[in-house]
Amino acid sequence: MGIADDAVEIRAQGWRTLAAVHGLIEAALEKALQAEHQLSVVEFTVLDALSRQDGWHMRMQQLARAAALSASATTRLVTRLENRGLLTRILCADDRRGIYTELTPAGRALLEKARPLHDDVLRTTLEEAGDIPELAALARFVGSVAVD
Repeated sequence: MGIADDAVEIRAQGWRTLAAVHGLIEAALEKALQAEHQLSVVEFTVLDALSRQDGWHMRMQQLARAAALSASATTRLVTRLENRGLLTRILCADDRRGIYTELTPAGRALLEKARPLHDDVLRTTLEEAGDIPELAALARFVGSVAVD
C-alpha cells in the first residue's frame, strides 16, 4: 500500500468509526425517546432545533438542514408534529412563499420533559462506547465537545 492508499484507508476507518458511534447513539435514543415520550430521534431534533431559535421559529429549509432531511421528508415530519399539536406553521409576512415553523406550548412542554432523558441516554451511550476499544477515542472526543 502506498501513502495515498494509507490516507484513504485512514479516512475510511474514521468514517466507519463515526458511523458506528452514531448508530449506537441513535439506536439508544430512539428506543428511550419512543418508550418514554412517543418521540423519534428526528422529532426530538426538530423540537430541539426550534426551541433554540430567537422567536421560536425557523423556515422549513433551515429545519430540513437542522434535521438532515430532504424538503419532502421535512414537510411530512412537520405535518405529523403539527397534527399532534407540537408545532405550527406560519406564513411569512414579508414573503408569502416563506413558511415558518414554530413550537406550540405543548411542543415546548414535551421537549422539556424529554430533554433530561435525551441528555442522560446520550451521556450513558457515549460512556459505553468509550469502553469499546475501536470507538473509545471518538466517544471521548464527542463527549468532551462543548458548543457555545
